[in-house]
Amino acid sequence: MAISQKALVESVPTGLFIGGAWRDSSDGATLPVEDPSSGATLARVADATVEDGRAALDAAVAAQAGWARTAPRDRGEILRTAFERLTERAEEFATLMTLEMGKTLAESRGEVAYGAEFFRWFSEESVRIHGRYSMAPNGATRLLTLKAPVGPTLMITPWNFPLAMGTRKIGPAVAAGCTMVVKPASQTPLTMLALADLLRECGLPDGVLNVVTTSRTGEVMEPIIRDPRLRKLTFTGSTGVGRRLVEQSSEQLLRVSMELGGNAPFIVFEDADLERAVEGAMLAKMRNIGEACTAANRFYVHEEVAEEFGRLFAKRMAGLTLGKGTKKGVDVGPLIDAKARDGVAELVEDARSRGATVLTGGAPAPGRGYFFEPTVITDVSPDARMMREEIFGPVAPICTFRTEEEALAQANSTEYGLASYVFTRDLSRVIRISEGLEFGMIGINQGIISNPAAPFGGVKASGFGREGGFEGIEEYLETRYVGIAP
Repeated sequence: MAISQKALVESVPTGLFIGGAWRDSSDGATLPVEDPSSGATLARVADATVEDGRAALDAAVAAQAGWARTAPRDRGEILRTAFERLTERAEEFATLMTLEMGKTLAESRGEVAYGAEFFRWFSEESVRIHGRYSMAPNGATRLLTLKAPVGPTLMITPWNFPLAMGTRKIGPAVAAGCTMVVKPASQTPLTMLALADLLRECGLPDGVLNVVTTSRTGEVMEPIIRDPRLRKLTFTGSTGVGRRLVEQSSEQLLRVSMELGGNAPFIVFEDADLERAVEGAMLAKMRNIGEACTAANRFYVHEEVAEEFGRLFAKRMAGLTLGKGTKKGVDVGPLIDAKARDGVAELVEDARSRGATVLTGGAPAPGRGYFFEPTVITDVSPDARMMREEIFGPVAPICTFRTEEEALAQANSTEYGLASYVFTRDLSRVIRISEGLEFGMIGINQGIISNPAAPFGGVKASGFGREGGFEGIEEYLETRYVGIAP
């Protein structure tokens, strides 16, 4: 029998998970978790203090030595079991995510499948950590290099992908032998709390994973970051916050991974298959309601096909149905909160004031909840704010170009460098554009590029470090060299 939504929410632990036990915050404070489709409170979770954050780090430090000694196969089996159980309980996790974040059930199911794959991928990587043995050039010494876990790690995850942003960090850390303190976003903590409980059930030892929920993020996190016992910081979120965290981390010279903001260009050349390009645009723009750092933010379409592309794109966007993500027939859920909705509205009005034309949408949807109409805008000025800032909503601004060089220059005219998308049938152009784009990830004739088997990350102000792929586990490993006299 399917569990009711109310019972599902009530089944999730709402305390802090420290040292393998659930506990209240030290001052008894709680914070509300809101349903963005209605503004109603779903639950209240513990609101951690500085003392709670210190206790979580204490637990991670205490567990580090024993966890590092755990056999790689054993670490991998825990991840494999977690993958299997997460897959079995996919509908529960998908519903929980939809309730607290707003995306549709179809999208949440996709995130569960995607997020679970990081556990499967890194369960296989745990037994493939290796070093090397060689002879020094003069023959006098043998050179042994080995890999060791970095150590206690602080993970700060965002609200837009409550499960996958956690598994993408937890998976390689578990495989490498690192203990963790995880701070999920205060808007969407329930999914991470449920995931922590699942990992406990899968046999993850006490203290390896600790989860701290708090509305006092800076106050609670900074002492952890400045604590000399912490060895690594990994953060997914805005570039502004990332810069502050990097500055704080410099005191301890922490290993740092930053997955920050994006301003992804979506380039459509005159030879592109327009139907395929529109389908790719729908995926690249509307995945997660546009609330993704990889979302297509700026559409550059060759002037010969721009009018037709805009017409087809606007038709598809106009046909989408808004509503609560758990309801059947809904294509687009609400934005995360009122601030996000109002911010998107400001960007649209700014573009309008500079002469842009709205083909469809363009306004917040009436009624309760934080909904914004799927929107396509043409004739957008290069000076419009939405061409420089992350939109983080269902709005697609279209500009035109004439030459390949012009398209490349416009695409690169941003401080960000995370994801980019190109649609063309010219293989030589694919090579030239791929080499010329200043982005960590490039999708050719496809609208989704994230894959657990591929390195995810950006350049420039989009951060540094990679998550996923063979590279992902290296972020949690140190290289050590041993010189041996024979």
